[in-house]
Amino acid sequence: MIASTPQGQGGAGGAAPEPGAGAAVPSARPPGGLRTLVVQQISSERPRETWSKKMDFLLSVIGYAVDLGNVWRFPYICYQNGGGAFLLPYLLMAVFGGVPLFYMELALGQFHRSGCISIWKHICPIFKGIGFAICIIALYIAFYYNTIMAWALYYLLSSFRPTLPWTTCTNSWNTVNCNRYMSTDHNVSWSNSSTSPAEEFYTRQVLQVHLSPGLHQLGSVSWQLALCLLFIFIIVYFSIWKGVKTSGKVWIDAAAQIFFSLGPGFGVLLAFASYNPFHNNCYKDALITSSVNCLTSFLSGFVIFTVLGYMAEMRQQDVDTVAKDAGPSLLFIIYAEAIANMPAATFFSIIFFLMIIMLGLDSTFAGLEGVITAMLDEFPHVLAKRREWFVLGLVCVCFLGALSTLTYGGAFVVKLFEEYATGPAVITVVLLEVIAVSWFYGTNRFCNDIHLMLGFYPGFFWRICWVAICPCFLLFIIISFLAFPPEVRLFDYHFPPWTTVLGYCIGVSSFICVPVYMVYYLLCAKGTFKQVQRLAGRTPLGAQICAWISVSKGGGRRRRRRAKD
Repeated sequence: MIASTPQGQGGAGGAAPEPGAGAAVPSARPPGGLRTLVVQQISSERPRETWSKKMDFLLSVIGYAVDLGNVWRFPYICYQNGGGAFLLPYLLMAVFGGVPLFYMELALGQFHRSGCISIWKHICPIFKGIGFAICIIALYIAFYYNTIMAWALYYLLSSFRPTLPWTTCTNSWNTVNCNRYMSTDHNVSWSNSSTSPAEEFYTRQVLQVHLSPGLHQLGSVSWQLALCLLFIFIIVYFSIWKGVKTSGKVWIDAAAQIFFSLGPGFGVLLAFASYNPFHNNCYKDALITSSVNCLTSFLSGFVIFTVLGYMAEMRQQDVDTVAKDAGPSLLFIIYAEAIANMPAATFFSIIFFLMIIMLGLDSTFAGLEGVITAMLDEFPHVLAKRREWFVLGLVCVCFLGALSTLTYGGAFVVKLFEEYATGPAVITVVLLEVIAVSWFYGTNRFCNDIHLMLGFYPGFFWRICWVAICPCFLLFIIISFLAFPPEVRLFDYHFPPWTTVLGYCIGVSSFICVPVYMVYYLLCAKGTFKQVQRLAGRTPLGAQICAWISVSKGGGRRRRRRAKD
């Protein structure tokens, strides 16, 4: 950039450039009595990676949102809560909770171009603990989510044989209660003590859960599942090591499903959006992705209910009895039996479990990328040039953390993490996040940021959702969960009362980072009460606190991102 000033003024009285922003170098005085200043832009920040194409971003977000939760979690949550009656709270929570927060996170990540930790220095530094809580939740998810893919890989490898092993009762793991029933069988006699070949293959051969009496005695690690999980993590590592260029009770369940599926509060949307061009239309992206996600859930629900009805007719039992064991059992028992009754069952089994692995890998890539982006943005000088080593260390931590889920009682650990470590913790983190953005950072400022990016302001619906509806919904759900803790069971095992305490401790261990960091930040602050008094009466309460903290850290100046071509 060339700036010319009249002779004698020389720009000496002008404002000095900000540190790291640029340097002014005077050149030789040209004819005509003018002097030029050559300003060189020197940025202390590393250039940020961007998506190669818009479609890469959309497919990555859709791949993250549409995952195993759509295939197995939505159908059984829907069934447990009345089937069609569940759709009303689900849709309301999606419209007034999930989609507005999905939109909010995409806009925040795209505007500030930061991960879930460092982004809070732009919004409200005292809430930085939210970012650390998100990273801990992501680790908990990695501990059990990838185990489900290891189970699917075991099924995939077992499918490469002429007769699927979960279609017969003559295997070494079968019991006398095994009762084979296929579409070709007639006069099937099914009793309450009968078990299907698919159920025994899942519980006795894959999980070997019969060798563990419960969470108090998990047993040994299954070496077959350990090898499957190791293979999964190898794929994960080589897919993300280089970066994005290569990769009441009914209301509680409805909210948990929405946030588990759409994914606000996990840091992934912030990370993915931070690699977008500044003027990308994240509003349209949020609507498209949310619609695809919900439609996929509905389609999965129709499929599973059809299969459950078919199995109930074959067994001449009620659907309640057929679906007695919810959760991943729908994938590995119900779907497996349905596939076994198809023509070319081996081929469709391979295709199905390969699809399950692909769905899970997309979400794992995204979840770990959220943690990686957050840590690299927070500690760029330490980790920026060591991304491959950091990713390797993160993957090793996730593998070691998942070992407890590979034991004979590992299915109980998976259920414990699913019930306590993700749903309630994520809802609490999202509540704190929306409060920090809407009440402290300010809805008007946030809407101005969106206008700077997209050229239009969010409508009244989005504003009222961010300010009032979302916080009220989320607070009601958290209170309901605390007042009515879930009764957790899996197969014939009822989780004892001490596991509820353990579950609450796991859940609290993540979002406890928020108040701990607040205390730490305030203790480290050097501001005085006079600085607070100067702000009184001029700004809203939340902005007062943020401004005081900003002043106390020696700043006070908010750096705004400028539009770039």
